Amino acid sequence: MVTQKIYHAAIYVRLSKEDGDVAAGKAESNSISNQKYLIKDFLKDKEDIEVVSERVDDGYSGSDFERPAFQMMLEDIKRGVVDCVVVKDLSRFGREYIDSGMYIERLFPALGVRFIAVNDGYDSLDRKDSSDDIIIPFKNLINDAYCRDISVKIRSHLEVKRRNGEFIGSFAAYGYQKKADDRHKLEIDTYAAGVVQDIFRMKLHGMSQDAIANKLNESGILPPAEYKASTGSNYQTGFKVKEKSGWTSVTVRRILTNEIYIGNLVQGRQTTPNHKVKQVYQKEESDWVRIEKNHEPIVSDRDFEVVQRLLAMDTRTAPGNGEVYPLSGLVVCGGCGMPMIRKTTKAGGKAYSYYICATNKSTKECSPHSIATDKLENVVLELLRKHIESIMDLQRVLAFIGTVPFQQMDMKKLEERKAEKQAEVERCTHLRSMLYEDMKDGMISKNEYKELHAAYESRRKNAQLAIRQIELEMEEILERKSRAFVWLDYFTEHRNIEKLTRNVAVSLIREVRVVDKNSIEVMFDFDDCYRECMDNLDRLGYGIDCDGTGKDIQSRELEGLAEENIVSEDTGQVSGGVAGMERRAV
Repeated sequence: MVTQKIYHAAIYVRLSKEDGDVAAGKAESNSISNQKYLIKDFLKDKEDIEVVSERVDDGYSGSDFERPAFQMMLEDIKRGVVDCVVVKDLSRFGREYIDSGMYIERLFPALGVRFIAVNDGYDSLDRKDSSDDIIIPFKNLINDAYCRDISVKIRSHLEVKRRNGEFIGSFAAYGYQKKADDRHKLEIDTYAAGVVQDIFRMKLHGMSQDAIANKLNESGILPPAEYKASTGSNYQTGFKVKEKSGWTSVTVRRILTNEIYIGNLVQGRQTTPNHKVKQVYQKEESDWVRIEKNHEPIVSDRDFEVVQRLLAMDTRTAPGNGEVYPLSGLVVCGGCGMPMIRKTTKAGGKAYSYYICATNKSTKECSPHSIATDKLENVVLELLRKHIESIMDLQRVLAFIGTVPFQQMDMKKLEERKAEKQAEVERCTHLRSMLYEDMKDGMISKNEYKELHAAYESRRKNAQLAIRQIELEMEEILERKSRAFVWLDYFTEHRNIEKLTRNVAVSLIREVRVVDKNSIEVMFDFDDCYRECMDNLDRLGYGIDCDGTGKDIQSRELEGLAEENIVSEDTGQVSGGVAGMERRAV
C-alpha cells in the first residue's frame, strides 16, 4: 500500500501600493482577503496539502524579493517547515522576470518545494505538458514588463507634479505642514516656523551651530523627528541614531541651508537607476527641479543669503559661550589674501587678542600683518559709521530727485538693445527672402539654400526671443519703482550703532583687508550698487545740497578720495578721509 505524501503549504499573498494593484478597477480582485479566499477555496478539496502558514506582504512591490513575509517563508522552507507554496497567480509571487524564474525553475525544485499558481493553472507537481516550460517564463516576462511600464508612468507623473510646483514628499520639512485641502501644497506650521526663525536669528547674532543646538536642547524644544512624532506623524528618518534624538549641529546646519524656508521648492535631488535597482544616487544640481517662490517663506531672502555667506566662512568661537567673534571669517591679509586668524596671549595678568596672517603663522612666507583686535574693531566701527552717513546722504538725494531718472536711464539702455535686436530680425528676414532668388539664379544649391534658410530663421527667432526678454525687463523696471534701492535701508537702520556686533558685521561688511598696521580696507556689502548709484547721479548731473554745506555728493566724495586713510597704531583711530577708504574697498 502506497502512502500519499502530505505537503505542508504556505499561502503567500501580496498587494502593492506602487504597481497599480490598488486602483479602483483591481482593488477588489487583488485585495489580501480575496487572494486568501480564492486560494483556500482551491485547497479545500486537496487532501494532500495541509496549510501551515499564511504570509502577507501588504504594500510591497513585486519587483523586489526582499519582502519581509517572503523572506520568512524562505526561512520556513530552509528549515523544512514548508515544502509547498501557493499563490493566486504569478504576478502575486513577483514581477521580476529573472528572480521569479530562478525561484520557480531552480531553487524550489532543488529544495523539493511544490509551487502552485491557482489562476495560471500551474502546479509544479502535476505539469500538464512541456508547454509550461515556455508559458511560465513568458508570463513572468509579461509581469516584469508591466512593472517596468508602471514604473515609467509613475516617474513621469511625479516629474510633472514637481514641475507644477506640487510637493510630492511623504513629510513636509520642519516648519511647514501639508494643507488639509491639498496635500501637494505647503503651509506654515506656526510653532515650528517660529523655531526656524529663532535658529536663523541666533546664527545671525553670532552663535555657532553647536551653541544653537545646545540652546534649543536646554530650552526643551523638540527636534524635527520628535516634533513630528508628537503631532501624530508616522515619521521615520535614517539620521536618528539614538532612541530619543536631540538637536545637533548637523540638524541646525541642515535647516540653515534649506532654501525651502525662503519659499523655494527643490525636488528631484535623488533617483534610482530603474525600478529593479533600489540604490539611491544624487543627481546633478542642474537636473534638480527648483520652483522659486512656490509657497510662503519663513525667513527673508536677505537673512538666508547672509547665513549662507556665514556658513562658508572659517570662524572661531568665543570660549565657553559658543558665540562667534564679530569679525571672524571677515578679516583677510592684505599681502597674500589668506584669512587672518585670531590669537590670544597673556601678559602681566591680562589677556591680549590680535589678528595675524595664517600664512605667516604656518609657513612664514608672508609678513604677520598683525593688529590688535580692539583696535581693528574700533576702526571698522568708525568706518562703518562714516559709510552709513554717506548712505543717508545718498538716500536724501534719492528722496529729493525720485527714482524716475534712474528708470529712464535703465529704459534707455534697454531701448537701445531692443532696437539692435529688431534690426537683426529685419536683416535676417531680408536675407532669408533673397535666398530663393539666389537659388533660382544658380548662385547657391538647393542644399545650401536649406542650410542658410534654417540658419537665418534660427537667428531671427533668437533675436525675437531676446526682444521679448528685453520687454519683460522693461516691464519689471516700471513695476519695481523704488525696490532697487531697498539695500539702503539695510545700512540706515543701524544709523545709531554704538557697538560692532556679529549681526551688524556680517550683514553690512563683505571683507576687512589688513594691508599693514597703519592701513585697513573695508569692503561693504552692496558696494557695486553704491558705485552704480553714484555713477548714475554723476551722469545725470545732479548736484544736491545734502547737509547745508553747499557741497554736493560728488565733490565730497572726491575730497574724501584725495585724503589719506591712516590708522593710528597708538590710538586705533582713523585719520584722514573715511569716505576715501570706503571707495578704495573694491
